Amino acid sequence: MAKIIVNGSIVKFPTGGLVQFMMAYVVGLKKLGHEVYFIEKSEWEYACFDMSQLIMTDDCTYGLHFLQNLLKKYGLENNWCFFDYKGNYYGMDQNHLTKLFNECDVYLDLEWGEWDQGSENVPIRVFIDGEPGWFQFKLSNMVSEDQSLPKYDYYFTDGFNIGDEGNIIPTVGIDWKKAWTPILIENPKLSYQPPSKNAPFSTVMNWKSHKEVTFNGKVYGQKNIEFEKFMALPKFIKQAMEVAVSGEGVPHQKLKDNLWSVKSAFDVVPTVDAYHDYISRSKGEFCIAKNVFVDSQCGWFGERAGYYMLQGRPVISQDTGFSKHLPCGLGILAINTLDEAIEAIDRINSEYPKHAHSAREMVFEYFDSDKVLNKILEQIGV
Repeated sequence: MAKIIVNGSIVKFPTGGLVQFMMAYVVGLKKLGHEVYFIEKSEWEYACFDMSQLIMTDDCTYGLHFLQNLLKKYGLENNWCFFDYKGNYYGMDQNHLTKLFNECDVYLDLEWGEWDQGSENVPIRVFIDGEPGWFQFKLSNMVSEDQSLPKYDYYFTDGFNIGDEGNIIPTVGIDWKKAWTPILIENPKLSYQPPSKNAPFSTVMNWKSHKEVTFNGKVYGQKNIEFEKFMALPKFIKQAMEVAVSGEGVPHQKLKDNLWSVKSAFDVVPTVDAYHDYISRSKGEFCIAKNVFVDSQCGWFGERAGYYMLQGRPVISQDTGFSKHLPCGLGILAINTLDEAIEAIDRINSEYPKHAHSAREMVFEYFDSDKVLNKILEQIGV
C-alpha cells in the first residue's frame, strides 16, 4: 500500500462533471487499497466558483462544504487540505501537510506546478494531462519564451496520438505515457435501465472553456467552433437533441432555432449525483470535441462519454484520432461530418439494444479505474 497525494480542483470548481473527473483518481486509488489524500490550492483572486450564486469569488465556503460532504461519503473526511489565496489552510494545517509531503510515496498532479515547493522531495512525482494538444502547445510556447517548466518523474496524457509519427503535437522533450481517463465504477452489478421513449441524445459542455492557443501560426479553439458544424443536425433527424451548456457567448436563440433543447449545465449537473441522473435520462451522448482536439488529432476520448456508456448509453463523438485506439461502430461511433452524424443517429436507433450493451461492456474493458490506475502505478513502479 502506498501513501498518495492527489492535487486537483474541487473547492474551486465544485461542478458535477469536473468533480467526477477528479474523484475517479482519489476514490479509484483508495479502492485499490492505497492511503489517499486530496489537496488543492487557490493561486489567484476570485478563483472559487460559488454554485449557489453562480459567481467567482474569494469566499470558498460553498466549495469547502461541497468537498467535506463528498469526501465523507468515502471515509476521507480527514484526508484533505485546501490552501486559499489569502494564505489560510483548511482541513489539514500547514504542519500536517508538510509532514504528509515528507511521508508520502507518490504525488499525483491533476493540475500543473501548483505545489512545486512542498512536493519537491516526494520520491515519485507524476503529472496527468487532461487537455492534450492544447497543453503541449502551451508548453512549447513557454519553452520558446525561455520559461522554465515544473519537473516531474513521469508524465501521462489521454492524448493517445501524441508522439506518433506524423502527429503535429510537440512532445517538448517529454516522454508522454498514455492512459485513458479512469471511469469510477462504484456499483459494477448495477442493472441496465433503458431510457424513456422520448429521451434525447444529450451532452454537457462548456461553450468556450479556454482561450485559444496559437502554435506555428495556427489558432486552435474550443467547442464553440466545432459545434457550428453540427448546428443544423436536429432539422435532419427524427430524434430529440439536447445540450446542457455553460460558458461565454452561448447562442441560445440560434440553438433553439435549429431545434436543440437547451438547458443550463449548472442547473442539470450541480452535483455528481445530478450529473449521473441527467445521463440516465438521456438516450446517448452526442459529443462535440474541442477544436484543438479535433484539429490536432490528439487521440482524446472524453471521460464524460465513459459515464454515459457505463449506464448503457451509446456515444457519438467527433473523431479526435481515438478511432485508432478504440473499436468503433458499436457503442461508440466516431464522426467527422454532419452527414456522418445523421447516419450515426439512425444506426444507433435502428439497433439500440446492441449499441447500449456494447457501450457498457467497453467501459469495463478500457476505462475501469481499477485497470487504468493499476496500469499507471505499474509504470511508475508502485
